[in-house]
Amino acid sequence: MLEVDKTALLIIDVQDRLYRAMHDKEVLAENIEKLIRGVRVMGVPVIATEQYPQGIGPTIPKIAPLLDGVPVISKLSFNCCDEPAFLDAFMVLNRKQVLIAGIECHVCVYQTTMDLLDRGHEVQIIADGVSSRSAWSRDLGLQRMRDEGAKITSTEMVIFELLKSAGAAPFREISQIIK
Repeated sequence: MLEVDKTALLIIDVQDRLYRAMHDKEVLAENIEKLIRGVRVMGVPVIATEQYPQGIGPTIPKIAPLLDGVPVISKLSFNCCDEPAFLDAFMVLNRKQVLIAGIECHVCVYQTTMDLLDRGHEVQIIADGVSSRSAWSRDLGLQRMRDEGAKITSTEMVIFELLKSAGAAPFREISQIIK
């Protein structure tokens, strides 16, 4: 089970030019927004990346304001862990459990997941918070990550697993986010 004090959320490359080409992009953005808002209410740290922002553009306007105070790391490598600035920011968090959302599922999300698994992290992929240009590529990425040991989950599963109880202090605020 996920624990608030052991978990971090990684948002990978939800950028304008990539986002426009994504399968089911509106649902993707809505779920990433819920994830960020939900985990931040519970105190789970968030880190984000942007793939070559000079060429691909910044994080989309729906998500960017939610990343206030969050490290947003520019990268050229598909694997986030190949970027020293990302590894530095990530290691400071000292979290064993990693939730991943973003794009593209079969490229940057996949390669980062494989590296984090190799480093001994427990990785959960938010299935309704990742996408690729085609549903087929997204599904293949999810299957490969599952085959390699990542857990596949959903936005609501993660938020309620971290919350644990309707009696928890942030329940009312979380309920408003999920609606």
